[in-house]
Amino acid sequence: MIEVIDLVKRYSEKVTALKGISFQADKRVTSIIGRNGAGKTTLLRILSTQLLPTSGSVRINGIDIIKRPDEIRNKIVSIPQEASPIGVLTAFEQVKMYLVGRRFSFMEATREANRALDEIGLNEFKNTPTDTLSGGMKRKVFVAMALASNAEIVFLDEPTTGLDPLSRMEVWSAIRQIDSHIILTTHYMEEAQELSEEVFLVETGKIIEQGTVDNLLKRFDGMVRAETTSPCDNCIKVSNTYIRYISKDKVQDYVEKGFTVKSVNLDDLFISKGVYLEP
Repeated sequence: MIEVIDLVKRYSEKVTALKGISFQADKRVTSIIGRNGAGKTTLLRILSTQLLPTSGSVRINGIDIIKRPDEIRNKIVSIPQEASPIGVLTAFEQVKMYLVGRRFSFMEATREANRALDEIGLNEFKNTPTDTLSGGMKRKVFVAMALASNAEIVFLDEPTTGLDPLSRMEVWSAIRQIDSHIILTTHYMEEAQELSEEVFLVETGKIIEQGTVDNLLKRFDGMVRAETTSPCDNCIKVSNTYIRYISKDKVQDYVEKGFTVKSVNLDDLFISKGVYLEP
């Protein structure tokens, strides 16, 4: 579906956002995870034809999107992190206007807008001005646009940033209704775990890990994360927290030493670099 070869984006002599990224993505939901500034948004903007790379190539369904961007744009939808709805428009008007802009007929736009709003649970709010909706519902309106468009690929950049946990779960539920292939960037590891079939971990402009969630976490089989605020040998310091990975049969020993024990998740891909793993 998507093939990226040696992609480089250099903003200046001192700032290189992408440093030769290569990958193939063909799963229904692929997440690109990483810290702020890792290069996720730059990558997504290039994939969605909003930004030209310094070098490298990208093909979507065999189409070179750098040489032939117009040919792919009617097949994709991109929802940027900073997108905000036009407040005076209702949710229905917002989605319908978007579809008309994508050259749907008025009849098609009306039908697909109603269908999408119903499928993601916004039907009762479809005639409500979007500036009166909650943050989570506003993001769901954008998801409704993507759903209604019937695009082949949907790019979502940090779709739940700034939302409370309940609103985030509502948006996740809405995203699951989309039948298109989805490329999602996020720095919420729980979000990637909930939605993804495949994950690419980006750090300082490079992909340093990739695979399914299960495969990426396989190195932690039978282990948990032990945390304490007291300095300890062979621990990694993250702010004021000291972390060590231990086998599950040592949990009681560490609890008695004052450690807090937690299950591992995708956060541990970042934390574990250089961490002492105690069998």
